[in-house]
Amino acid sequence: MSIEGIPAPEHRPAIEIRAMTVNNVLEALAAGMRDLRAGLGHSLAFGVLIAVGGWVLVLLLLKFHLPWLVYPLAMAFALIAPFMATGLYEISRRIGAGEPLTWNGIATSVRRASGRDIGWMALVTGFSFVIWMDIAALLTFGFLGLSVTSVTAFVDQVFSTPSGLAFLVLGNTVGAAIALTVFSLSVISFPMLFDRDIDFVTAMITSVRTVLANPRAMLVWFAIIGFLTALSFLSLFVGLIVFFPLLGHASWHVYRRAVGPAA
Repeated sequence: MSIEGIPAPEHRPAIEIRAMTVNNVLEALAAGMRDLRAGLGHSLAFGVLIAVGGWVLVLLLLKFHLPWLVYPLAMAFALIAPFMATGLYEISRRIGAGEPLTWNGIATSVRRASGRDIGWMALVTGFSFVIWMDIAALLTFGFLGLSVTSVTAFVDQVFSTPSGLAFLVLGNTVGAAIALTVFSLSVISFPMLFDRDIDFVTAMITSVRTVLANPRAMLVWFAIIGFLTALSFLSLFVGLIVFFPLLGHASWHVYRRAVGPAA
């Protein structure tokens, strides 16, 4: 019904949230591995780009005597990775549709998606990243003081003093809580915004609904992301070359399994 020639608001059908099991998550991870192999060169290029970016940031932090920021920066990867994986979503979509993989086609799809609300979603996760880095700085100064200027001094103080151990426990707890919150908001919303022309608030609500409807499966997926991210950090970001595209492709398949198709 319309009033004075003004069209009534569009009523979109409710978005279907499907039940998911841990096996579904593992199947999505296996599908992500298949996509990684099928689009090996394109996928690994994204991994190399992210790994190089990590190395550059770490070198800059060490150059400016800010070693205490290296660890929280690595943990913050989980906050911003979904936005950086948009190109990987397109690779998976093209593989599933039987379309050829070309850099021009991938770039065109990413540019098209960036014109939607995915930019606003990136702003949400970017803000979370800033908040986490501020909290990490406050915790570091509060527990370790202002005298940590080298990696060896930082590691020694963290693992050999009571205040360092308290910093490690509290920092990891706070970081995990923030990461889980952002995960709930973004795990479905980023691939959904890439795939559909919807607003970012609807996408975030759908993401949270999916996590609440499937807590066990989603917690397992969160743990897998955290584990592979930790391995990447321990390998000095070398692991990102493979793990980042693997997680990006698998995220696409988690989304496709968790949410019904667009009407």
